[in-house]
Amino acid sequence: MAFPVVPKRALGKQRPTSSPPAPPPAPPAPQGLQVSALGLGCMRLSFAYGSPTEEGAALAVIHRALELGVTLLDTSDMYGPFTNEELVGRAIKGRRDQYTIATKCGIILGQDGSRSLNGSRAHVRAACEASLKRLGIETIDLYYLHRVDPKTPVVETFAEMKALQAEGKVRHVGISEASPDDIRAAHAVTPLSAVQLEWSLWTRDVEDDIIPVCCKLGIGIVVYSPLGAGFLTGAMPPPEHLSEDDFRRNSPRFQAYEKASGHPLDTQHALLLTAAAAGCARLPSPIASATACSLHCVVYEARNIALVEKIKGVAAAKGCTPAQLALAWVVSRGSDVVPIPGTTKVARLEENVGALGVELTAADLAALDGLGAEVVGDRYPNMKGMTYHYGRK
Repeated sequence: MAFPVVPKRALGKQRPTSSPPAPPPAPPAPQGLQVSALGLGCMRLSFAYGSPTEEGAALAVIHRALELGVTLLDTSDMYGPFTNEELVGRAIKGRRDQYTIATKCGIILGQDGSRSLNGSRAHVRAACEASLKRLGIETIDLYYLHRVDPKTPVVETFAEMKALQAEGKVRHVGISEASPDDIRAAHAVTPLSAVQLEWSLWTRDVEDDIIPVCCKLGIGIVVYSPLGAGFLTGAMPPPEHLSEDDFRRNSPRFQAYEKASGHPLDTQHALLLTAAAAGCARLPSPIASATACSLHCVVYEARNIALVEKIKGVAAAKGCTPAQLALAWVVSRGSDVVPIPGTTKVARLEENVGALGVELTAADLAALDGLGAEVVGDRYPNMKGMTYHYGRK
């Protein structure tokens, strides 16, 4: 089977084509980071989606990525914690120069599952040294602050990032889920090559305030969860089939119905609810007996399922999969927008690469454009604590 050639994209000193009208961009600067147009998010291989992937299968995914031209690997010291970086280190041994390695610091995962933030200069330096050791490399290509620490001014954090660059331990720096003000402040200390954020057909809030800032400053955009944590593929199993330690069990978008009514949303109910949301079917009896609050959440969940059905329709007309359509939409956002979907299977990786061969017409984009407004439920239980919304008034 033939796969599209994965081109390179420049992070930094570019402007997404989806940006508001703006003056012409400056030419790409020499310090811009060249990466594959599609990256591989490695978190899923070790963390947050149930049990870690078997080592051989995980290594096969990372090695197949290289064969396909997907050379940007994204990890973090909190994934595991630490085990994902170690896995990536084993995978790239002997071929390090063929990959672009991105990792992150700033989130501390406790043994009890608790999370805390630390952006102090001392922590950033210690975390960088530890990541270099786990990865088995001398320089990190792209080093992010994973989340902004409210106890530490971001200018202090990036002063240390700048020092690490000067020492050759870090080539490029970025920031993840940061407010517009913190993006500007960090960029003023040392130019950011990338802002990492969630952007997809069902997550469009970043277009209001984050994307315009990146456009103005010429900062590249790396997109995590471009497939909505698997939901937009149309192939995600029902919630009751997910592992107990799968983070999606606590996501409002996946669990609105189950948490409110106590009834697991199985596949049969999901299809009936989709029809019910459109007013063309009765609710099944176990659900019809739910309280008014539960029924309200049932309809909300059904609206998200209906969104996926619309994506499936457009994808079928184009002869691609829903996942490929969703990724093609993200890729179409601009020449410096790079999605990093994660997967545990080589076949899914190959499917994702196929998205680069999907060309969206103006009619396709028009059909997809309004879907984000139909989504119900936040992407995290604590939006202020986990996303750039901490900076919103």
